[in-house]
Amino acid sequence: MSKAAAVRRIGMLGGTFDPVHIGHLRSALEVAEFMDLDELRLLPNARPPHRDTPQVAAQDRLAMVRSAVQGVARLSVDDRELARDKPSYTLDTLESVRAELGPDDQLFLVLGWDAFCGLPSWHRWEELLQHCHILVLQRPDADVEPPDALRNLLAARQQSDPTAMSGPAGHISFVWQTPLAVSATQIRQLLASGKSVRFLVPDAVLAYIEAHDLYRASN
Repeated sequence: MSKAAAVRRIGMLGGTFDPVHIGHLRSALEVAEFMDLDELRLLPNARPPHRDTPQVAAQDRLAMVRSAVQGVARLSVDDRELARDKPSYTLDTLESVRAELGPDDQLFLVLGWDAFCGLPSWHRWEELLQHCHILVLQRPDADVEPPDALRNLLAARQQSDPTAMSGPAGHISFVWQTPLAVSATQIRQLLASGKSVRFLVPDAVLAYIEAHDLYRASN
């Protein structure tokens, strides 16, 4: 009789990554290590329903994310949302990923606090926990109450220790992080004004931006 396969622990962190920067990557790596994930997948969005259209093409954003995680243990890239000719609904993505995993494998959706508070406006948001656990990245200095629509959900599904969430899906927990003070908007503004973004993005991403003349004022 064959030995049962070990339960896999997979994280998903979505974003436009326009461009991917050290804030994204450091958060992802910290979560992957803290949660002892087998893999944390960075998931570039194609047409996010709740955000402005990305400034550069999907293939460029994908190439930058791939170059950023090259050789980094635990971090990988999932491009499935870029293949869709429709808005990037997280529920569709979770259903697709879950179908590829074993029934006992754990799937974690990683969200920032602002995104989490916006969940009630998401497509079929009440169904998300059927497919995954939710990990919310919250700053230690955050002092914001979740919207009323989420309070009952938290009361029923919140677990105080994120590393103790059991089963393949169904729980919510918080991971406290002090994020790096860097944003994609800031990086785009610096590049548009001809200033350097070195040390705000990985060297491989900077090289790609320069080679393809991205985010310049004329673009």
